[in-house]
Amino acid sequence: MPDVDAVNAQILSLLQNDGRMTNAKLSENLGMSETPCWRRLKRLEENGIIEGYQANLNRRKLGLGVMAFVQLRCSEHDQAATADFQRIVETTPNILACHNTTGADDFLLIVVARDLDDYSTFVDSTLRRLPGVTSIRSNLSLKEMKASSKLPIIPPATS
Repeated sequence: MPDVDAVNAQILSLLQNDGRMTNAKLSENLGMSETPCWRRLKRLEENGIIEGYQANLNRRKLGLGVMAFVQLRCSEHDQAATADFQRIVETTPNILACHNTTGADDFLLIVVARDLDDYSTFVDSTLRRLPGVTSIRSNLSLKEMKASSKLPIIPPATS
């Protein structure tokens, strides 16, 4: 990990657990003064290692009870169709993630909806209208056993 020494790894771990942690509290946890801590934090942000901060929301309490993993197969792979596909995916709030994958299918999407009727409407009104889509396969989540956006922070080996 470039620019991630043991101290930066600690900063990243602490912030993944509490993104609202103040610089004063962060420096206290690290046992260092505030100014060098702030400089390290700013460098991690400037280098794009920290991309931003956000609140983690409970989708069920917001009425989004259905989560689906959707595999799409496409017949068109030219630049224009791919750009249209990407634009639609990026601007559709129900699609939380989209990955171009290997294997039989071209894309894997993570989609949320209020209920099964809402998901059915989403498939008909959005997914079936994506450019070049020839196959849609959905797997509905029955039980979410782990959900995290936290990345493993492995400090560099010391010699």
